[in-house]
Amino acid sequence: MGDRVRLQHQPPTAMTFNPSKALIALVGLVCMTVLIAVGQIDQDQGLPIITMIVGYSVGNGMAALTNKPVEPIIKKKAQ
Repeated sequence: MGDRVRLQHQPPTAMTFNPSKALIALVGLVCMTVLIAVGQIDQDQGLPIITMIVGYSVGNGMAALTNKPVEPIIKKKAQ
């Protein structure tokens, strides 16, 4: 009958188009983790901030993959 070609589903490849936004999120995540680890911030106070950083990053990534508009972290004031 011949050879069948089997197609495999390839997940979309994500690229960082806004490295400064990713860097801000990464620095914030690392700083909060270190502050919790050394005991300068209680876990009860730091974990919600870490959750917010991760959630914001994942939400922006998912929006970008589905071609939805993504709000910037910092933007110019409307005049």
